[in-house]
Amino acid sequence: MPLEEGRRAAAAGDWLAAGHAFVRAAAEGSAEGAELAARATAGLVPLADGGSAEAAALLAGIYLEHFDESALPMAVRYARAAAEAGLPAGQRTYGHMLATGLGVAEDRVRAVEFFRVAAEAGDAYGAFNLAQLVDDPDESLRLLETAACEGIVAAGAVLADRLSALDRDEEALGWYVWAAERGHTGAMNAAACWYRDGFGTMPDPVQAVRWFFVMLAHGDGDGIHEAIQLVKARALDEEEIREAGRLAGDPGAAEALIGTVLGDSRT
Repeated sequence: MPLEEGRRAAAAGDWLAAGHAFVRAAAEGSAEGAELAARATAGLVPLADGGSAEAAALLAGIYLEHFDESALPMAVRYARAAAEAGLPAGQRTYGHMLATGLGVAEDRVRAVEFFRVAAEAGDAYGAFNLAQLVDDPDESLRLLETAACEGIVAAGAVLADRLSALDRDEEALGWYVWAAERGHTGAMNAAACWYRDGFGTMPDPVQAVRWFFVMLAHGDGDGIHEAIQLVKARALDEEEIREAGRLAGDPGAAEALIGTVLGDSRT
């Protein structure tokens, strides 16, 4: 568990390992992880000031994510230091600040430069960020696919959007499903709607209901009304609804939907 890893590292005086672990815990939704990441700055500042580019990049990220705007000058200072030291994580972070005008004057040209060197060094987020700024659509698609294949789930969803805009619907659906399988709720909704309406594939109401169920399991109930209407409109039987629940890994949702539809039909 990241929190325990972080505590052990902090107890051993390894503030780089501790900071990274606490940041991971915070990214997983741990409020304690966020608090401990903020506290870890006390151990990271001496390392960054002593020339550690990794500590500087980590500090910049913590200041951006877990402090208020008063910490922006510190975030800029450490992001710039890490970027100028040639660390891809620092280049990507400082590029983001330049691209958005966050704590610095907006400079998209320089942002592209930093994103590009980070991407060329293998930084997946650098590739993702660069993909959204370059003018060449083919390069953008390549960068998005690279970032997605390196595990950046949001890149797969954006890639699907771009392919859809190019009427490459079958490929787009494949990437929506890829991102949906990795927890991207927007992609889940897109996959559900595309299976419902037959974009990129033949209409498949079972798959559509499946992805509406998965959305619900991830705390997004926006699709459940569409699922109910779809079951009624396509007259799905109980076994088809149960198959959707099985595919979603949520048989309870299937039984609840069966109860709702049957209840509605009896009134």
